[in-house]
Amino acid sequence: MKHRILSARALAALMILSLLTLLLAGCGAKGPDGSSETRIQGAGATFPNPIYQKWFSEYNKANPGVKFDYQSIGSGGGIKQISEKTVDFGGSDAPMKDDDLGKVQGQILHIPTVLGAVVMTYNIPGVTGDLKFTPEAIAGIFLGKIKKWNDPAIASVNEGATLPANDITVVHRSDGSGTTYVFTDYLSKVSPEWKSGPGTGPSPNWPTGLGAKGNEGVTGQVKQTPNSIGYVELIYAEQNKLPAAAIKNASGEWVKPTLDSTSAAAAGAAIPDDLRVSITNAPGAGAYPISSFTYLLVYKEQADQTKGKALVDFLWWATHDGEKMAKDMSYAPLPAEVVKKAEEKIKSITHQGKPLRS
Repeated sequence: MKHRILSARALAALMILSLLTLLLAGCGAKGPDGSSETRIQGAGATFPNPIYQKWFSEYNKANPGVKFDYQSIGSGGGIKQISEKTVDFGGSDAPMKDDDLGKVQGQILHIPTVLGAVVMTYNIPGVTGDLKFTPEAIAGIFLGKIKKWNDPAIASVNEGATLPANDITVVHRSDGSGTTYVFTDYLSKVSPEWKSGPGTGPSPNWPTGLGAKGNEGVTGQVKQTPNSIGYVELIYAEQNKLPAAAIKNASGEWVKPTLDSTSAAAAGAAIPDDLRVSITNAPGAGAYPISSFTYLLVYKEQADQTKGKALVDFLWWATHDGEKMAKDMSYAPLPAEVVKKAEEKIKSITHQGKPLRS
């Protein structure tokens, strides 16, 4: 009997503790000054994660009542979570398709943030300096048809480089990836065999290679695997002191991935009103051929007024003040015409039909 009384008391105490926890949670988190803190959840692309983390940190310093939590899980995950409304915003390098947009409840907007370059990075013992690749060589490598580093398709355009007769180890993304979408979009434009085979998408059926998760994973796999090659966003190669190859562009020029060559890829692009656009294999002079915008995905109609207002204010800050940080993080800032179109989209975001930014 005594044990039953003790158990009942313990159960009652546990219930009271649970209720207190719920009440405290309902009060919301507090910022450094003791005021209520608005927490905004996001998930998606690894491609822009370095600059996003910088933006979230800097924005929080100026606005301590707003905190962002962004999970770098790949564009596929970002699209899935924003579609299911399990996050407040998604991140994707790949624009959502019409079919996917038609399946969600509500209208999703694409807000471009920065431009980035997907680079061919490699680890070949004894080879220093930057190599050059033709579009045909890149496609051949990732189709599994060019198997050796000293293959004529590579060696013929890299005179002076002592390329070994070693097997090439291809490294690709294992997760649903916007970086993969950009890369395969490029391959589909330069290789009919790739277009009719694996095709364009965030998770193609890879003909060869090892899979790794995220830009971080591919970079790490290339760094630790001799004779390997992979594709990553420029800043990941730079941070890990890995080379980035020059690629022959649509104009026949050998172009290295730089901020200027990434911007050149966007210079001649026709930007549609919904801002969903591909700029791979751009025809302009000096254009780096595997360049892309990356996007934040947000609902036009926001369910929560406080979160919606905080998100809109951040988007405005990011496309203006945040752009000033892009070059230092190895991203190209948005062209002025794209910023103007982004402003229109941000101003169109509403709560109960009323704009959250005038």
